[in-house]
Amino acid sequence: METITSIQNPKVKHLLQLQQKSSERRKAGLFVVEGRRELLHCLEAGFEIDSVFVCPKVLAEYGELPLLPQGVRCVEVSTAVYEKLAYRGGTEGVVAEVKTRTLTLNDLLLPESTEKTESKENLERPEYPERPEFPKKPKSPLVVVLESVEKPGNLGAILRSADASGVDAVIVCDPLTDLYNPNLIRSSVGAAFSVPCVACTSAECIAFLKQKGIQILTAQLQDSHLYYDIDMRRPTAIVMGTESTGLTDQWRQAADAHIRIPMLGQIDSLNVSVSAAILMFEAVRQRQ
Repeated sequence: METITSIQNPKVKHLLQLQQKSSERRKAGLFVVEGRRELLHCLEAGFEIDSVFVCPKVLAEYGELPLLPQGVRCVEVSTAVYEKLAYRGGTEGVVAEVKTRTLTLNDLLLPESTEKTESKENLERPEYPERPEFPKKPKSPLVVVLESVEKPGNLGAILRSADASGVDAVIVCDPLTDLYNPNLIRSSVGAAFSVPCVACTSAECIAFLKQKGIQILTAQLQDSHLYYDIDMRRPTAIVMGTESTGLTDQWRQAADAHIRIPMLGQIDSLNVSVSAAILMFEAVRQRQ
C-alpha cells in the first residue's frame, strides 16, 4: 500500500481540487465521499470506487474499512494529511474518490400503476396502528421535482427524505448546484446514492411527466389548495421551487393542481427541504 505523508503530494492536491471545484469534478469524472458509512452506501448502490485514502490511526477508532472490490487503489495517509483532506470531523479515517454516474430521464425505472383511485371525497384518513409499517416503495410513481435549487445542503436533505419516504426519483431542473457537490453528499447521508437523481431542463421534465401520465402538483401560495385535500395516490410529481422566488410560470401553467402548506405564523415560507418532507410523507400517508 502506498503511503503519503506530505500535503504537497499531487494526489492530495487533486483530491482537494475535487472537493472544491465542480469544474474539476466534471473534468475528472470523479467526486469525493467521506466516511465508512457513506462509502458503504456508495458501494451498495453500485458506484465504482477509484481510490480510497485511509488514515489507520483514525480508522482504528471506528472499525475496519468496508470490503473493497478488486482493483481499487488504497492509499495510506498520515494524520496530518488526513486532517487536511477531511472536510469535517467524524469521517472515520476514510476519504474516497468515486466515479460519477450520469442518469437521464429515460434511465428512470418508475413503477406501473394499475390501481384505480377513488374520488377525494372518499379519501378517509387511516387509523394508524401503534407502529405503522410504511411500504418500501409507493404503489404508483412518486417523483419530486426541484426547480433551480440553490443550496446543495437543501438538496441533500431532500434526498434523505426522499429515501425515507420511498420516492422513486428526484429530478433537478435547470440546476444551480452540482449533483456531486460535497455538501450535498454529506447532507444526504448516503441518500445521494440510493435515490435516482436526474438533472434536466424544466421543459424536458414537463414533457416526461405528461408522457408518463404523472400528475404535476406545484407547491405555491397563490391559487392553491391545502396539500392534504389533493389525492396523491395517483402517479404524482411534487414540484418545489426556490425559497426566494418560488416556481416559474412554466411550471405553474403545466400543473394539474397547486398545493400549499398552511402557515399559521408571521413568516410565509418554510425551508424547501422541510416543505418537501411534509409533502412526501403526505403521499405516503394517503397510500396506506
